[in-house]
Amino acid sequence: MKISWDDMQTVLAMVRGGSLAAAGVELGLSYTSVARRIHRAEQALGRPLFERRPEGYQATEEAHDIARAAARMEAEEQAVLRRLSGRAQDLQGPLSLTAPPLLIQSFLAPLLAEFTAQNPQVELTVRAANGVLDLARREADLALRISRHPQDTLVGRKLAEQQSGFFAVPEIADRAALDPRAPLDWVLYSGHDAPPAAARKSHPDIRVRARLDDMPSMIAAALAGMGALRMPVFLAHSHPGLVPLPHLPLQPYAPIWLLSHRDLQGSAKLAALKGVLEPWFRDNKHMFSSLP
Repeated sequence: MKISWDDMQTVLAMVRGGSLAAAGVELGLSYTSVARRIHRAEQALGRPLFERRPEGYQATEEAHDIARAAARMEAEEQAVLRRLSGRAQDLQGPLSLTAPPLLIQSFLAPLLAEFTAQNPQVELTVRAANGVLDLARREADLALRISRHPQDTLVGRKLAEQQSGFFAVPEIADRAALDPRAPLDWVLYSGHDAPPAAARKSHPDIRVRARLDDMPSMIAAALAGMGALRMPVFLAHSHPGLVPLPHLPLQPYAPIWLLSHRDLQGSAKLAALKGVLEPWFRDNKHMFSSLP
């Protein structure tokens, strides 16, 4: 009875994802390749690892046993790779950064161009994501995160405090300031139930005209005159068509952090990228806490 590490990883991905497709995404394989690996593992062990049901694959207890062992092995593998990478002093090879798309679009692209020009042998991968990637599993080496409570398993520094404000096209902003009791149209993030309490307190007759699921879409709707919105003040610096509602104060917003796994603190590549990012944020903190 013997099972390869590749097949153990596949069983782990199946247990994590719950489907051939999800496991394929995690492993970078087609779902048919995942199915072949699962079949190969079952043949090697002489027993089924997943029950094939109409609603999908159901992991057996044996599959869970293998997945737990594979997770421990994976953690050890990633730990030794992190330690080796953290000791590397050469400025070449792969390096990955994850950051929110809006930060990349607004500020980071020129900084990343500067870094790659200075370090042409570094193979930089940028993962534009608002979600939290797992730095322990090396889904990224360095993370820019907007968070009030970053993971305590990571190390790094706070780059900038942030504020948010209320913005609209000038006609809407002027009307709102002149007559707060008049109806005020609003563009709302679809994950929120209602406009912010600070806006509702001053404008009891807020009408939600549209709910959108990302900030670029909300900004586009606001620029089209659909209503006011709340957004981080750094976005106001790159969208002059939106002006603040002058009678509404700025609101605290989650700060920006630069984080990595502690095992990578000695990496020369990480230090080089931090050496480009940190000074820029230090010199431009006002863009995240003050209006244009």
